[in-house]
Amino acid sequence: MTRPILVNGFKAAMVTHTSAGLWRHPDSRARRYRELDFWIETARTLERFDFDALFIADSLGAADVYQNSPDQALREGLQTPSADPSLAISAMAAVTERLGFGLTLNTSFNRPYELARRLSTLDHFTDGRIGWNVVTGLVPSAMAGLGIDPAVSHDERYDIAEEFMEVVYRLWEGSWADDAVIADVASGVYVEPRRVRPIEHHGRYFDVTGIHLAEPSPQRTPLIFQAGSSARGKRFSARHAEVVFVSAQRPDVLRRTVDDIRAQAAEAGRDPGSLRFISTLTVVTGETEREAQAKHEEYLRLTSVEGNLARLASTIQVDFGAVDLDEPLEFAETPGIQSVLANFTKLDPSRRWTPRQVAEYMALAGFGPFVVGSPAQVADELERWCEQAGIDGFNLVDIIPGQSFREFGELVMPELVARGRRPDPASGKTGLTLRERIFGGGMARVRDDHPAARHRYPDDDAIG
Repeated sequence: MTRPILVNGFKAAMVTHTSAGLWRHPDSRARRYRELDFWIETARTLERFDFDALFIADSLGAADVYQNSPDQALREGLQTPSADPSLAISAMAAVTERLGFGLTLNTSFNRPYELARRLSTLDHFTDGRIGWNVVTGLVPSAMAGLGIDPAVSHDERYDIAEEFMEVVYRLWEGSWADDAVIADVASGVYVEPRRVRPIEHHGRYFDVTGIHLAEPSPQRTPLIFQAGSSARGKRFSARHAEVVFVSAQRPDVLRRTVDDIRAQAAEAGRDPGSLRFISTLTVVTGETEREAQAKHEEYLRLTSVEGNLARLASTIQVDFGAVDLDEPLEFAETPGIQSVLANFTKLDPSRRWTPRQVAEYMALAGFGPFVVGSPAQVADELERWCEQAGIDGFNLVDIIPGQSFREFGELVMPELVARGRRPDPASGKTGLTLRERIFGGGMARVRDDHPAARHRYPDDDAIG
């Protein structure tokens, strides 16, 4: 049986997330990112059309690499101003029953003891519908603002993240027994102290001693997302990720990344088939191909090449304001997201991209598949990418907030349902955790072959 195609909404709490300039479109509600009602409406739209989750990107720090200044990013509303998206999740969960939430939190900017409680709280408040997109750091301006040494290398950030994961796994999985909360009114005992134990972690980067402050949540460990596609990032994904966020301009190029991570997962002792892969996706659709093409042309007139250069500069951490925009790019080790640079320099030997060409491609497409067409044409492309790239679904970019998710839901989702690639929304189950929604019922907690499982509270001293 063909597996359903996963579809998440993809947003960030800022005016410009992917396509610079499109906030000016008369139908865009991008400027409402700072209004709680906007997030509530977004969640209701995604729930109504049975999206699997809302995947929220986040970046702390100003995009100040381009021309060594934040000025262009400020003009574009790119990364600054922004809001903390985690504060809207409880409100969105309150008006939905099935929609999951993928929250981006950084292992370089947070402490594991506090982050573990925050995510356990959200897992409780969402009835188990929370996922954590693990990122290791990117923007030096954020490090400067937080007083963190910006000299920490790309690979060392992953070393820190490895130890960070060890700590939070111990807190989530090993501090509380399943039966620790007895809530015995007669005796006046809420928690049986014998069934709660402190963790003892004394590592290179973290010293953590104590009990987890939250009682076990529906998933214990939230669903783990990860997007690292550098050599070091792939190793991290292969060990920890349950859902891997990947992107490339061609499905055959993307397939190599997917196959590589699956192979490394097998080497790490995990079932490689248990990982799910989702790609970023940008769609412009309409009732007909002609209508979709007209929208595409309309959107292109509003895009900003210089704004996309500022976004690319911040992503890769290379100042494209100081280079020849028509000179082909070459790969180099950078502090930023190396996989993005690799996509345009190493993975496709048939083409050499210049910075200007990348910025023009990014005008609407971002770093992944870009589809313009009727619902049937869009569905064809989604099926082609899933088959040829070996992926399981997509993070749909909200290029025109207030419109893009609704259009995809009204036009493309029914086509996918008709093809058997999405479940009928009318039969959608409530009460599932996010992990169960992605992997199937009975999968509320991490698999036995996941590294978090090694830290589970032992069952040999259960209360009799």
